[in-house]
Amino acid sequence: MTSDRQLLTSGVTGLAPAIWGSTYLVTTELLPPDRPLLATTVRALPGGLILLAFLREWPAGIWLWRALVLGTLNIGAFNCLLFVAAYRLPGGVAAMIMAVQPMVVLILAALLMGDRIRSPHVVACVLGAAGVVLLVFRGSARLDAVGVLAALTAAICMAVGIILTKFWGRPDGVGLLSFTGWHLVAGGLVVLPFMLVFEGLPRSLNLPNVVGFTYLATLGAVLSYALWFRGIERLPALAVSFLALGSPIVATILGYVFRNQTFSLLQVIGAVVIIAAVLLAQTPPAKPPRPQDTPPPLPVRASAGRPEHQGGSDGYR
Repeated sequence: MTSDRQLLTSGVTGLAPAIWGSTYLVTTELLPPDRPLLATTVRALPGGLILLAFLREWPAGIWLWRALVLGTLNIGAFNCLLFVAAYRLPGGVAAMIMAVQPMVVLILAALLMGDRIRSPHVVACVLGAAGVVLLVFRGSARLDAVGVLAALTAAICMAVGIILTKFWGRPDGVGLLSFTGWHLVAGGLVVLPFMLVFEGLPRSLNLPNVVGFTYLATLGAVLSYALWFRGIERLPALAVSFLALGSPIVATILGYVFRNQTFSLLQVIGAVVIIAAVLLAQTPPAKPPRPQDTPPPLPVRASAGRPEHQGGSDGYR
């Protein structure tokens, strides 16, 4: 893939984390409070079932358990853990812990896929983490052990999900939307029993709740995850993982616009640093220089007498 084409693909893939950055605003303003399992289930399951009902491509054979694993990592467990961390960790601490996700991808890609760790990758990881700290940190914050563990586990889930999705690929003949539907259905089914046991169904939903759930199920799940899985197919795993750092940038901007939150100079610097890290991670490795073409050596003829001139005035064919 050429550099310009990779940057274009990265830009399209980056729309997914941008949409996810609006999830916090939608959750706090439109959804029923304190229902992370319900939000995860409604976000994933209806859209996935609709996709599979229309496209009629179902996983079979080895892809039955692969779809379950990928759906759990990429959607079910990840979203639940992320909601738990957001509820228990104030001041953007969850986002700071989640910033270790590209580092986990960097290590896993080297161990499982044989990708070479280059110095720009390490620099990009450091810049990305530093940028997130500048963007979301709000002075001293109380650390909750359960929240920290949830955020760290969510980062690991996302990293492993990216690597396995890249490693296993997509089955031949299966469309991108069907593949996305597998993830959504699997992730939703994993969370559904926990939602029924620990939260139960809501007694009623008002119009803002319906609008919020519809947004999460369409833009926040079907569209965004289709773009995300498309990017995983076409981009290096590490490049995709850094695009997720765009989510806190969008969340911060939306908080400033709609919730009258501050947007300081340090936050601007943090956003710029994150963008620089993302661009650095998209840079493809330099190709080794091609050896210059050299003419073949002149033939040497062992002859005791005078060399014979054959086929031309230069003494060789």
